[in-house]
Amino acid sequence: MTDFDASERRIWAGRATAYADSFGKVCAHPVPQLLDAARVREGVRVLDVGTGTGTVAAAACARGARVTGVDAEISMVELAARSVPSAEIHLAELPRLPFSEGLFDAVTANFVLHHVGRPEAALAELRRVVRPGGWIAVTIWAVPAAAGQTLLGRAVEAAGASRPSHLPALAAEDDFPRTGAGLTDLLTSAGLKDAVCEPLHWNHIAGAEEWWRGAADGIGTIGRTVLSQPDHVRAEIERHFLRLSAEFSTPEGQLALPHSALLARGRR
Repeated sequence: MTDFDASERRIWAGRATAYADSFGKVCAHPVPQLLDAARVREGVRVLDVGTGTGTVAAAACARGARVTGVDAEISMVELAARSVPSAEIHLAELPRLPFSEGLFDAVTANFVLHHVGRPEAALAELRRVVRPGGWIAVTIWAVPAAAGQTLLGRAVEAAGASRPSHLPALAAEDDFPRTGAGLTDLLTSAGLKDAVCEPLHWNHIAGAEEWWRGAADGIGTIGRTVLSQPDHVRAEIERHFLRLSAEFSTPEGQLALPHSALLARGRR
């Protein structure tokens, strides 16, 4: 396990419900396209890696697939198991999965590669557990990020705060460009064939309190950054967040937050 992996385990420990109530909703947007890319349909044996609260697993079950989900965080596993009783949900983490080679027809990983210390090794493991000819589909957040994705970071910056030093970045030798070409090359380097990538763009609709709550509850790196600040700095971050949120306000009093992601697929 890398330092980055260990940090991710600490960041997400016990956060399943808070994630489901906040940022989990925006991560659900690409699920139909993700399942289409992996050719998930009735009877297909599909593995959803980093299943989180089970959103992808539930959608795959609704298509009639035979679904197994895994996650490295026990609170996610427990919530997913309750939410998707028709799927098999297990505690497991990349880059070593407890499955035999070629067991699955398809593998999905929705916004998972951001949370592993060795993305290429993780993809190689996904390739190992899918059958020859089977498809793997993944999503990541695109760089540069869309305006809705940078809102909380802008508030942190405006308050004069910064990412705490105890949160390690991905090692340079393991990182990759978060672009269509960068993600396609990563899949190819992991041994996948016919790798292609497409951009996804959408507006996520959320209340300002809901969006702030994700950060205030410590979800992800941005949440840990907010929680690491003294009380007066957290209050200043929230003040700037509310000010900047006005840029995205809708007539209904919600926020329309632009997001951009990348969806890539390849086959074994």
